Parts: sequence; C-alpha cells; structure tokens
Amino acid sequence: MDCTTIEFFNTLIIEIGKILEHFKINLVIYNYLWYIVYIRGENMLAKIMSYGFWGIDGYEVKVEIDINAGIPGYDVVGLADTAVKESKERVRAAIKNSGFNYPINKIIVNLAPAHTKKVGSLYDLPIATGILVSNATISQACVKDYIILGELSLDGTVSKVNGILPMLISAKQRGFKKFIIPYENMIEASFIDEVEVYAVRNLTEMVRFVSGEIQLPNIESKSFYDLQHEFENKYDFKYVKGQASAKRALEIAAAGGHNILMIGPPGAGKTMMAKAFSGILPDLTFDEALEVTKIHSVGGVLDPDKGIIAQRPVRTPHHTTTMIALTGGGHTAKPGEISLAHNGVLFLDEMPEYNRQTMDVLRQPMEDGHITVARNAITVTYPANFILVGSMNPCPCGYYGSTTVKCKCQPGAIHKYLNKISGPLMDRIDLHIEVEAITYDELTSRDLEEPSSEIKKRVNNARAIQLERYKGSNIYSNSKMGDKEIQEYCHLDEKCVQLIERAFKVLNLSARGYTRILKVARTIADLDGCVDIDATHIQEAIQYRSMDKKFDV
Repeated sequence: MDCTTIEFFNTLIIEIGKILEHFKINLVIYNYLWYIVYIRGENMLAKIMSYGFWGIDGYEVKVEIDINAGIPGYDVVGLADTAVKESKERVRAAIKNSGFNYPINKIIVNLAPAHTKKVGSLYDLPIATGILVSNATISQACVKDYIILGELSLDGTVSKVNGILPMLISAKQRGFKKFIIPYENMIEASFIDEVEVYAVRNLTEMVRFVSGEIQLPNIESKSFYDLQHEFENKYDFKYVKGQASAKRALEIAAAGGHNILMIGPPGAGKTMMAKAFSGILPDLTFDEALEVTKIHSVGGVLDPDKGIIAQRPVRTPHHTTTMIALTGGGHTAKPGEISLAHNGVLFLDEMPEYNRQTMDVLRQPMEDGHITVARNAITVTYPANFILVGSMNPCPCGYYGSTTVKCKCQPGAIHKYLNKISGPLMDRIDLHIEVEAITYDELTSRDLEEPSSEIKKRVNNARAIQLERYKGSNIYSNSKMGDKEIQEYCHLDEKCVQLIERAFKVLNLSARGYTRILKVARTIADLDGCVDIDATHIQEAIQYRSMDKKFDV
C-alpha cells in the first residue's frame, strides 16, 4: 500500500475507534479490530534504519518493530542500555501527544546487530517511526531510504543527540544518502556534502514529511574555511611584554609539535603565553577539523551553534581533575581531556599541583598519539595527538633562583615540590624553558611586541617543509619522528656529535632525551630554512634541556 492508502485506512480506523468509545464498547474489541486490519496485514513487522557510534566511528543499526496480539507490553532486545529501555514511556507519550494511535498490543523492539551495545536516547525517533509503520500510520515504503536519528520528548519534540557527525560520515561512506535528524543538530550536519539531510522539530513534522504532506529543505552545506576565518584569538603575543627566550621556545614548539614546560616565578606571564600559543599553530585542515569535531560530538561538548571545531582546541583541566576525566571513561567510555585536546593543546597550569599518578597517565598517549579506554562493557581507542604545554613555579613560594626576590623555601621542600613531576614524564617534554620575572620598564612600555600573525608565518613555513619531507607517511611534524626518520633526516657533522656527546654526559640524558634534542634541532633547522642540522641548532636544542641540571636541588 502507498502512503495515501495507508492514511485513508488509518483515518477510517480512528473514526471507528471514536464510535466504539462513544458507545462505551470495550476497548478489547477496538484492539482486536486493529489486529484484524493491520497486525495480520503486511505491516506487522517494520524495519527502520538508524545508526550508532563506537568511539568516533559509526555503525549501522536496524530497528525492527513487531506488534502482536496479546497482553499489552513493550520489550527491547538487542543489548540495549538503560536509556534505550526507558524509551518505552518517551515513545508512548510522544506518539499519543502528537495525535497518533499507540497500539494496545505486545510490542517487541529489536536493535540489530544484537552483539553491540546500544547506548543513549538516539533510537527514540526510529522506534516511534517503526511503531507508526507497524500500525499503518505511515508505510514502510515512505521511510525505507532514510537513516533516522533523534531523541523524543513527551510532547513529541525531537531533541538533539550526541555523535551526529561521526554517524553521518560513517553512513555516507557506506553508501547512505538520506538522513532525518533533530533540528538542533542541523548546523553540525551542514558540513557534510553530497547527502540529503532533513532536520525535523517534532514527530508530527517527521510523519507529514515522509508521507509527502509537506516539504522540508535539504540542509544547505556550509564552508568550513569561511567559519574558520571568523575566529580571532583574543590572546596575542604582541601583548606579551619581554620574554624573548620563552617566545622563541614556544615558536619552536609550535613549528615542530613539541611538548614544552615553562618554569618561572608567579606573574611572569606563563599563563598568558600558553593561552596565546594556539594562535601561532598552523590552521586546522578540514580533515583534522572533522576528526576533532567527531570527538567533541561523541563527548557531548560540541557547541551546537557552531557545529564544527574550526580552531585547534585548547583544553585546560583544573589541577583537581581525576584520572578518568583526563583519560576518558565512565560506563559509555566517553573521551577525556587528552582526547578532546586532539590536534590541539593540553595546558596544565602549575603542574606540581596535579596528582602525580594522574599526570603519569599522559606518558603513553604522548608517545603513541592515542589512548585506549577499557571498561567492563566497552573498549574504545580515541586519538590523543596533542601538544602538552605546562607551567610551574621553581619552588613552593615561586622564587627559587630569582635575582629580585629571596626564596623562603627549605631545600627539602624544593626537592619534594619538583619531584611531584615524575622523571619519565619530564623526559617526554622536549623543551624546558626558564621564564624570568618581567621588569618594570618592560611592563610599562607602550611598544607592541611581534604579533602572533608574524610568528605563525614562520611556523607555517617550517610545517610546510615537514609535510613535504614526510609525504606519504603518517608523520606530520618533527616531534613524531621515529628512529628510522631520525636516522634519515638528522645527519650530524663531527662538531655536532661532540656537542651532543658532551651534553649527554653532563646532563645525564636518557636515550629519549637524546632523541628529543635531535628532533628539536631538526625543527630549529627548518625554521632557519636549513637542509642539514649544524652546531648552532644543536646548541640551542641542548639549552632547552638544561633545566634538568639547573633545578636539581
């Protein structure tokens, strides 16, 4: 039967129901009438296509609805979580409050494949659609080409859901072209082209659309690069007074994707420079932006008014943050702060204030660029390729080594304070830079410093060299070089070998510290436009490891 015929019979049954109710006839007769006309007909079983997500990838979910005569009930099978099972009351109220008939029968909802965990309320709309197909409010033919997603309120309003972007991208890759999604997810979906996406506000609108009563516009695709250029970072290096050496180190970190730690007294500008750091990083590419947006969408922290992450993310978790909040977890294994900082910056202000065990979970993702979150019911691997920017005082009072303010801390207290950051974690930080206290003349100067835009040009030039160098590999910056790439691209002459050998012995470097120096030297050479690393590049790279000795109390 087509949509028009179905609508005719549906109206007829509703009118018969009203007559039965008027004459106080038992509803069992009405229920039996439904069974005779529909349940035994071709619409007994409805199949609606939907989607779920696992980590940041989507997978196909078939929502099957079977309505049978018998004791009224509602069962969900297919490894559904509590939120999915609770859809019973939301779906029932939404259907009735939208003016449609809710069958007084045995309803079985199957979510296939049965071996994957179905999480969240995004299946409300496809389940409601399946029930309406089963009771012949709409026909199967009207919805067979659509992927349907959405949460329902009791009044039939379709509410936004998390993970729209990864699900639509995965569905598009598998050949699906038509989608019905919540209106509140419209902006997020507008960055996917070559598909038909229709945003609905409520259940009634969805039914009228698929039945052909009304037309809805296909969501218009938006330009990612137009949105990207609308953003302006309010933190700019032109407002940072002095601190030439720290700015130089941050430029190197941005150019090569290196982790950096700033050590200095309170009020020296460490936090301000860290916030300005993202402004000198290369712009996100569209592919990078999609990957970052997937993570934020799954995590439920994506701004619905923007729909996509157009700038490199900067995450600044408080020092009281837990290990799970940092790595990700919970019963749904949501991404944590280190994954939300993917392709961007993770800023830890006053690092010794963080729990040492919490900070040590950074070690593996800093090396591998991803993190695996394992829970009882789910194990998910999230990307976690970030630049760590840390800051800390040199001692509890903050003035150890200062030439202007006398330190009041005992040697034991200083040693204990510095040891809150473990050696293995410190070893993974490429650049350690001392930030001096700013002078009064520097602070009151009316002259602006070099703007972030000029620094960014040099960073982009250096990154372009690296992209060309590592073309065809999964390496995009010097910080991610492996042993093979170091051997190939970090040639040292005799003078360079002598310098780094001396540094290795004096600073008591580990093998990792040695390779970090080579990677930083390679970045410095790229900033200078040099094909080979020379002695000046090695010397500068070594000085960014000298903090290991300076603060050894």
